[in-house]
Amino acid sequence: MSVSGRGSKLVALAAVTALVLGVTACGSDDGDSGTTAGGKPDKLVLETFSEFGYDELVKQYEKDTGIKVELRKTAQLNEYRPKIVRSLATGKGIADVVALEEGILNEFKTNPANWADLTPLVKDHSTEYLPWKWELGKAGDGRLIGLPTDVGSLAVCYRTDLFKEAGLPVERDAVTALWPDWPAFIETGKKYRDKTGKGLLDSVTTASSAITMQIGGDIFYDAENNIVADKSASVKQAWDISLQMVDANITAKTATWSPEWSAGFKQGTFAATFCPSWMLGIVQDNSGPENKGKWDVAGVPGGSGNWGGSWLAVPERGKHKAEAAKLAEYLTSATSQVAAFKLKGPLPTNLEALKNPDFQSYTNPYFSDAPTGKIFGGSVEGIKPVHLGPKHQAVKEQAMEPALRAYENGEANAKAAWDQFIKDAATQGAF
Repeated sequence: MSVSGRGSKLVALAAVTALVLGVTACGSDDGDSGTTAGGKPDKLVLETFSEFGYDELVKQYEKDTGIKVELRKTAQLNEYRPKIVRSLATGKGIADVVALEEGILNEFKTNPANWADLTPLVKDHSTEYLPWKWELGKAGDGRLIGLPTDVGSLAVCYRTDLFKEAGLPVERDAVTALWPDWPAFIETGKKYRDKTGKGLLDSVTTASSAITMQIGGDIFYDAENNIVADKSASVKQAWDISLQMVDANITAKTATWSPEWSAGFKQGTFAATFCPSWMLGIVQDNSGPENKGKWDVAGVPGGSGNWGGSWLAVPERGKHKAEAAKLAEYLTSATSQVAAFKLKGPLPTNLEALKNPDFQSYTNPYFSDAPTGKIFGGSVEGIKPVHLGPKHQAVKEQAMEPALRAYENGEANAKAAWDQFIKDAATQGAF
């Protein structure tokens, strides 16, 4: 349940984290990227996690500028964050452009001097994005450290073939009507279990993430960044609903991001997962070409919500900050955001992109031609920013989720799981 088996690694990482977040780094001894005779770098390194849909965009950037772009991807955020911490502290392997997810953004904001101020390096784009998204890219000292990429408007991805086998509706509007609220979703899961003997939902942790972000308010921290996990109404509500799902036996008990979870998409281990827009590319990649047309997208219980979203930042230690800022500016433009959405699903935050007819009319062929531009884009204006404290992601991944998995797997009762969560939240949330 806790992270005791990784103690020595965590101690070492904590020391590095303290260096990065408490001390401004200076100088870089990474010599990966040279400079051409004209002063341009011959290569820029772009560091991302999960799937941003940048593969084709960086190829076009290379053609347009003559600058090679090395796109480095890390599958999981919990592996990605330590990599960024170490590179900022040591300068070794530091990228020119770095993606910062909402769950780790505020942690890195605690020492904004680690990041280049983008204001003098790019044009003024302040009126071109969702206002709250633009503002969250600013550090406490006012410097602009991140250009907005996406938001994570919520939906449910589901397997139409497995729904049909279970005697459930398969048309997306009818599926959405199955679960106007969370109790109705649980009842649908029971019916699926009765018919198939399998869990409808992949994991209790995808449920807790979706519910927590949907409810919003103070989650693990209050506005003054005090840890309030034990008092948070949104956490308690998400926890209780998640335990109800486990008690109803509607989950497949596959740990999110594990090899079993990834394989489960292809093997039909479960029939549904909570699906922010950025998850579409992950579902498609895990499911494989043989399952094209078997997935569809329906509304989420409760009607709306936001889970995820990122910014592109430029480390102060980078050797080519001006050119790196241009790359970040290119990737976050309206045209690029539409292209990334069509390729892998990240939902635009650029206002022009959201009004683009190609975006609004887009149907995703992998997901049974679901009108994903309409499904996800229609809820963007209703998204409200949620305050995430400095160590939000650590509390989520190292405290809440292990405790929920322990309950899901029968390793702890409800009280023991909750107590462990609150204990670990205090440890993981300290900064």
